[in-house]
Amino acid sequence: MKVRRVGASALLIECTGPAAVEGWRAELWRRREIGDLDAVEIVPGARTVLLDGVPPGTEERLAAWEPAPDATPAAGPLVEVPTTFDGDDLADVAEIWQVTVEDAVKRLVETPLTVAFCGFAPGFAYLRGLPEAWAVPRLAAPRPRVPAGSVALAGGYAGIYPTASPGGWRLVGHTGLELFTVRAEQPALLSPGTRVQLVQQ
Repeated sequence: MKVRRVGASALLIECTGPAAVEGWRAELWRRREIGDLDAVEIVPGARTVLLDGVPPGTEERLAAWEPAPDATPAAGPLVEVPTTFDGDDLADVAEIWQVTVEDAVKRLVETPLTVAFCGFAPGFAYLRGLPEAWAVPRLAAPRPRVPAGSVALAGGYAGIYPTASPGGWRLVGHTGLELFTVRAEQPALLSPGTRVQLVQQ
């Protein structure tokens, strides 16, 4: 773990991998809730956690807060996502996994997912939980337009497009669930730490 200063009031924690990121995110949120940490934003990434709006001296305190390697983060809220598995790339994903389409769908609905971090577009959550052996490559050429609500896979992540946009993830289905409402108090339905379960329609 390395800590780098970013500007006058931000720190970037460089982690060893996704599990370490989640451990840090959970620990820092816990510290902030009990008043041990003063931070305006805690933003997890693929291998980093950004702390913004922290006072001087925070960097020195982080070493004592490092989560234990086997620490289990507290479970976040659960969001069930009703999903119709009719994606254009579902058969390709099944072929990559060397299973039938039915078994591919079964894998997806039986795998608990968790929001690791958000990015790419407002409300787009990167969902971890798929085994490394199930990682699938992105498309060789991105689609110019992926419909809102598309459930997709890329690398070791699952994701759901909150709005129509270009994208190179492999489409396995779609949902009618609204994932991003700009005028809501919390615009994004899926935030880091949220548990996600795909439910077949």
